[in-house]
Amino acid sequence: MNDSVIAGRVIILAASAIGAGLAVATGIGAGIGQGFAAGKGAEAVARQPEAQSDIIRTMLLGMAVAETTGIYGLIVALILLFANPLVGLLK
Repeated sequence: MNDSVIAGRVIILAASAIGAGLAVATGIGAGIGQGFAAGKGAEAVARQPEAQSDIIRTMLLGMAVAETTGIYGLIVALILLFANPLVGLLK
């Protein structure tokens, strides 16, 4: 390998590490969304205790959907760190 290939590989690995960090940061939005949903769910149960089961069910479904964003970010980060397809392009 010559020096330009090594330098290119280093740049790709550095950019992948930065991208993985940004991808994991999507968990912040998921956490904020889940906290907001839990707070509004608690408020709704306080206002209408007789509808608790419907409110909790809807809240949990919404929280599960919000969590998928964080999981997708984690998967993208793992792919960038451990199965990076761009590293194989340099030969």
